[in-house]
Parts: sequence; C-alpha cells; structure tokens
Amino acid sequence: MTRPTLQQSHGPAYTRIYAVGAARGENAVPNEDLIGPIDSSDEWIQQRTGIVTRTRAGRDVLAVDLATAAAREAIARSGIVPELIDAVIIATISNSQQTPSMAAVVADRVGANPAAAYDMNAACAGYAYAIAQADALIRTGVAHYALVVGAEKLSDIVDPTDRSISFLLGDGAGAVIIGPSDFPGISRTVWGSDGSKADAVGMNATLIEYSRGEAPWPTLRQEGQTVFRWAVWDMAKVAKEALDAAGITPEDLAAFIPHQANMRIIDEFAKQLKLPESVAIARDIATTGNTSAASIPLATHRLLEENPGLSGGLALQIGFGAGLVFGAQVVVLP
Repeated sequence: MTRPTLQQSHGPAYTRIYAVGAARGENAVPNEDLIGPIDSSDEWIQQRTGIVTRTRAGRDVLAVDLATAAAREAIARSGIVPELIDAVIIATISNSQQTPSMAAVVADRVGANPAAAYDMNAACAGYAYAIAQADALIRTGVAHYALVVGAEKLSDIVDPTDRSISFLLGDGAGAVIIGPSDFPGISRTVWGSDGSKADAVGMNATLIEYSRGEAPWPTLRQEGQTVFRWAVWDMAKVAKEALDAAGITPEDLAAFIPHQANMRIIDEFAKQLKLPESVAIARDIATTGNTSAASIPLATHRLLEENPGLSGGLALQIGFGAGLVFGAQVVVLP
C-alpha cells in the first residue's frame, strides 16, 4: 500500500514585532512600605537591587486583567484587527487558576476568538520563549498573526517577611503583536534550561501540601547568591551567543533589554558584553520592580515611550529565571 504524502503548511520567511502594549499595577509601593517585615532599609534595598519603588495591583485586579489591558493597547497600536489574530500565547507563573488558561480568556476579551490560545510557564524567560514560539508558528504557516503577552501578579504569591525575594516583586503585563515581515525582525532564539538548579528559585511548597494543611500558602523564594552568580556569569555567555546567532556585534545594537531582575545584574551584563555608550539599556526595574515574564515587554514599552528614536533599531533581549531556564534573541524594535 502506498502511503499518501501529507500536506504541510508554509508561511512567510520572516516575522517582526508590530507594536507593544503595557499595563502596570496601579499602586506605587516604595521601599519604605516593605522594610518593616524584613527588618531592612530603603538604602539596603536600593544598593542591592536598584529598586526605588515597584508597581502592584489592587486586591480585585487579577493577572488576566493586566494581560487584557496590555493586549488591547498592543492590538490598537499594531493596526491589526483582532479577528486576524489566530494564536494567543501568555507567559505567566501567576494565573489564579490552573485551568482554564489565561490566554483563552484574553483571546475572548480582545475579540480574537477562535484563536489557538495557551499559557506557558518559563518564569522570567517566558516572554523570550513565547516570542520564539510565535515566530516559529507564523513562519511555518500554523498562524498568521500572534498576540504574545507576559503577565504577572506576583504580589499574590509573596511573603512580606521573606528577605530573599519579596521586596523585588511587582505586578504588570506587557504584550506584543507579531506578524509577517519583508525583512528578518526576530533572530534565532538561544534558549535552554538547567534543572539541576531547580531549587535555586521557585515556590516553597505545593498546592497539594497547602490543601492538606501541611504547608502555608505557597510563595516565591530564592537563593540570592546562587541566582546572582548564575545570571551574571552564565547568562552573559548566552547573551553573546544570541548576538552571534543574529550575526551582529554589540556595536550594531540600539538597545539592550534584559529581564529586570536586579540593577546590579543589568550593569554587570553591560560590562561583560562591552556595550558601547550608544546602546540604550532598559532599567525599568527601578520603578516597576521584577515582574517575571512581564518584565522584558514592560521595559521595552517604557524604553520606546521615552526614546521613540529607537524604533527600527536592533534590541538584544534576554530572560532568565526559575527552572532554571533562559532565552535570548535579537529583535527589531517596532
């Protein structure tokens, strides 16, 4: 019996980011509001992290609400009608429900039904992972336009007495529209994981343990020095690999947009990459905090708002976090 040949789809050769949208928690929370439970000071937090204040959402605002607001702005700015969006990918670790996915709800809210929709958990690398997926889906013809969102409400999973990570975290969402392009707008992604360091950052208990009364509500914890060393040394190598994969040098960049984990890590990155002074460096962490999967698109949005001349330039973006996981690529800024 002769086996029939399967048909496969083929898409455009290239993709690019059309527009960026953002939504931050409505409450500015300065260091002074957090130092009591961790027996610390504003000076200590600023010296260690570069954070002056962070944005957090109100009690009744969920991560899906932030995602919806960011998505609507990205769609409006892109000029693409939502009916054309046939893939919605949301990177998050803070969906308040295991199921249904946040993506399916957002797709409905923004008018993108019946788009394929799913959430993905790659922590602080989630946005970079989602960009890689959207790029591949479009270039293989599986999707035509994609909505990618990084959305977090980390204040729901924080212990205010924890000195390892609680004072770092903020709430927000960033979104982009990705579609076909006449030129390469997203380079090959360099990504990976190291599960041998899974205990370095993550939840301190499971929901099963909580439901059985064996543990308190699960919250985020990290081994600060382990994560810092890994981020500074190993991730600088990944960033260099991403530049090589894109076929460019640091001098070709208009911007560097790393995950907003810690200002010291960002500054060390810049040194190791030998970035020229002409490269704009995203430092959104100072007033937004660490928003995990949302941090790169939020930082991109602010960088473009403050420096519109960067539009059309090349940006190196890199995410890294719990898993441990990492992902980096070069993109053309919308």
